[in-house]
Formats: sequence, C-alpha cells, structure tokens
Amino acid sequence: MASDTARQFANPEMPGYVGFANLPNQVHRKSVKKGFEFTLMVVGESGLGKSTMINSLFLTDLYPERYIPDASEKIKQTVKLEASTVEIEERGVKLRLTVVDTPGFGDAIDNTDCFKSIIHYIDEQFERFLQDESGLNRRNITDNRIHCCFYFISPFGHGLKPLDIEFMKQLHSKVNIVPVIAKSDALTKKEVMKLKRRVMQEIEENGIKIYPLPDCDSDEDEDYKEQVRQLKEAVPFAVSSTTQTLDVKGRKVRGRLYPWGVVEVENPEHCDFIKLRTMLITHMQDLQEVTQELHYENYRSERLAGKAVPRKMSTGLSEKERIIQEKEAELQRMQEMLAKMQEQMRQKQSDDSRQATPSPTNAPLPQSD
Repeated sequence: MASDTARQFANPEMPGYVGFANLPNQVHRKSVKKGFEFTLMVVGESGLGKSTMINSLFLTDLYPERYIPDASEKIKQTVKLEASTVEIEERGVKLRLTVVDTPGFGDAIDNTDCFKSIIHYIDEQFERFLQDESGLNRRNITDNRIHCCFYFISPFGHGLKPLDIEFMKQLHSKVNIVPVIAKSDALTKKEVMKLKRRVMQEIEENGIKIYPLPDCDSDEDEDYKEQVRQLKEAVPFAVSSTTQTLDVKGRKVRGRLYPWGVVEVENPEHCDFIKLRTMLITHMQDLQEVTQELHYENYRSERLAGKAVPRKMSTGLSEKERIIQEKEAELQRMQEMLAKMQEQMRQKQSDDSRQATPSPTNAPLPQSD
C-alpha cells in the first residue's frame, strides 16, 4: 500500500520540478466538463442561403419546421429575430450553439429602420448579462451575448449597398462583424476577386471595423502562421454551401451539381467555406474574449456612467429566469419597506424627544418677592 502511494506521488521529472506546468491540463478538463457556449448571428437578405450555410457549418438541422413567406407576405413583413439553440457534442466536447436569424431584414421597400430591432436585441443581451452579474445567481449565468455576426453580401451587385454600409457602421462597435459573400458559385474566380477587392475598399472608405483576426506571436508554429495569413487574405469570405452529398469519381462530397460540373463546398479551390469554418472554430475563444473585453465593457461603462439607457427586458424568459427575477424584485421590495420603517422610527423618536424636552419659552417665570 505504501509503495503504491509512493509511486502515485513520486516526482516524474528532474529535481526542482514543482508541477504547475499541468495547470493547462486542469483548465482543459474543467472546460470540457462544463462545456462551451457560443452565439452566432446571421444577417442578410432573404434567399442568400443563410440557413443552408449554418446547417452546413455545424452538420445539423437548426430549422426543421421553417416557414418561408411568399412575396405578398414579405411586403408587410418586419424584421424578426429567431434564436435556435442546439447542443453539439464532438469527441466528448459539448458546445451549446445558439444561432440568431433575422428573417425580414432588407426585404421591405423602405429599409430605413430595419436594423434598429437588431441593435435593440444585442443591447438587450448585454443588459441581461449585466443584471445577471449584479444579481443573486452569479454562478450559473447563461451567456446569450452575440459573439459573432456573419453579414451576408449579395453577389449580384457591384459592391456594398447603402443598407450594408449603414448596418455595419451602426453595429461594428457592438458585435464582431465577419463579412460573407453569399452564393459565390454564381461568379467566376475573376469576378469573386474583383468583388472582394471592391467590398474591402468600401469597408475601409467608410471607416467600418470588421473583426480583425489576431496576429500571430513570434513563437507560433509556421503552419499556423501560414493558416492565419491565408484567412486574412480570404476576407470577405466567398462561400457556397449545401447539405446535399454527391458521388464524384468514387468520393462522397458535399457539393452542388451544375451542367458543367460539381462545386465542392469543402474544396478551398472552389470557395472559402472551409476557410470560414476554420476561422470560426480556431478563433471562437478570441471572438468571446473580444465580446467580453471590448463590446460588453463599452456597454457596461456607458451604463454605469449613465450614458446608455437600459433596454426594456423582453417577456420571453424561461421559468427559472422568471423565478429568479421575481425573488430579486421581492427582495428589493422588502429592503425598501425596511428602509421606510427605519425612517418612520427615527422620525417618531425625534418627535418624542422634542415633546419630552420643555421649551425655554414655556418655562415658568420666577416669582418676585
């Protein structure tokens, strides 16, 4: 027994080894056990393949009962925000993925205010997180803040539309924007490169801040440096997506069949789909950190300074959240009642003391002899 204990706690390294080099392994085990949360928002006009691309990215069906309105319904349609959450597990690692879709964006004749509901939603998630941090249940906070926004750009134009520019200018200080050229298989390679240059030129001219991929440290692996360099050059990502599987020369590939051939979704020579997925997965932690340390801190500092007006919370809360909010409201009411009772007691004590002390004017005059 003693020998087993000695072997278990024996020093496997050279003398002077303490063991805190295993801290990353402890963080890894704890993170894997807890799981990860990520919220992705997709914005763009109808018909650009947003839902198909999300299903292709995560190999799941987030919209099994999706209803697509016809043209007459779209005339009166306003921008709605639909959040779909799915639990994904891969090699023991759990990811709670929430995708926020924005049907109706850019579909109306007058799209002047179509992005205001999106701004309201993003601020509402910041406000909810701020209240949860200040509440009673701080240990089990669900992070529904938007960590990344894929903004879909139509391939059938000559660059960005005024709506695209206005949307990104309004939101680039609140969320990490990643521009995506949709349905790139409708363009030739030369047309894709021309559209990419035009989009980046207009982004720079309008002072729009898109999500910057983090620079590599000098001690990073050369393959990783090359990967980051290629990802930076690929922005905006020109993607084509599908969930259909085809048989191409004995290989099963996901792609689109045309009379002239097959566009393979996961072939980097055909489109940037695999680069976009690599960017999202390898920099998911950085997207969360930028959201926490930059966008959320900006909102938090404005709220504490009284510059930002708190958003009215929506009523679509879960039963657990509703109970917590009711308890917090009840606690606040009790504190206000206690403060009011204490004030009344102080007032009563003050009145009693004044009545007990005789006034100099009411004191009896001395009798003269």
